[in-house]
Amino acid sequence: MSYERFQTPAASPWKSRLALYWQLVRGDRPIGWLLLLWPTWWGLWLAAGGVPPLWTLFVFSAGVWLTRSAGCVINDYADRWLDPHVERTKGRPLATGAVRGREALVLFAVLMLAAFALVLTLNRLTILMSFVGVALAASYPYLKRYTHLPQVYLGLAFGWGIPMAFAAVQGEVPAVAWLLYAANIVWSTAYDTWYAMVDREDDLRMGSKSTAILFGDMDLVAQGVLYALFFLALVLVGQRAAMGGYYWLGVAVAAMLVAYEFVIARKRERAACFRAFLHNHWVGLVVFAGIAADFALRAT
Repeated sequence: MSYERFQTPAASPWKSRLALYWQLVRGDRPIGWLLLLWPTWWGLWLAAGGVPPLWTLFVFSAGVWLTRSAGCVINDYADRWLDPHVERTKGRPLATGAVRGREALVLFAVLMLAAFALVLTLNRLTILMSFVGVALAASYPYLKRYTHLPQVYLGLAFGWGIPMAFAAVQGEVPAVAWLLYAANIVWSTAYDTWYAMVDREDDLRMGSKSTAILFGDMDLVAQGVLYALFFLALVLVGQRAAMGGYYWLGVAVAAMLVAYEFVIARKRERAACFRAFLHNHWVGLVVFAGIAADFALRAT
């Protein structure tokens, strides 16, 4: 009886390919999806004054996953010249050559078409606004070659679900939606700056640009300003939307969580900055919890 009979068979080629695509869309790393989901849900709950229509909630939640996945693919495609030289990203499928650029573009198109198919079930204004979202998602990865502000542009892209949520629920985009959108822009800029601080040395060596490089030794001060603007915008949103005590409690807890991020990252160590970045998931969650609790208890 030969030994080969007891060997574990190798994974089939298509399963290996799917595993690479799953890695490419960061299916094993949900943090990006969550950082995009929470502000989208902020917008949906505020627009609906509580739980939004279930189909609209499904469309936006699934759309968040699809567009975030597509964004990861196009980001890696744009960064295939940079990622092989960065410690954190050199093992990504496009960086290693395990997935070809043409495959990545096809995957990006499939994901965006699936997201667009969902949007087509909503009203005309939401459909029209989705084209702006596609343009933001597709162009964001290329900014790091030409400007130090790709993190700001990320906020524009990540937060576009907020005005779209109001368009889907109310058929219009009121001022409070744009205030919430502004809050998300500065929040995204702040947490993505923690992320950029992880790669700062590699980016400097390769000539890539980021807010972490722009801020330099003043990075922690700049982060303080960004987070202060974030909470100022949330205060204005709360006032305009006549939010109650649970909302303000959520904002207060979020502020304490952000303060802890500065404790974590005060020495600017790579691992600590990455922990501070990941920690923003909880910030988004508690703000959402405050919004949802305020409307839920208001209705009872």
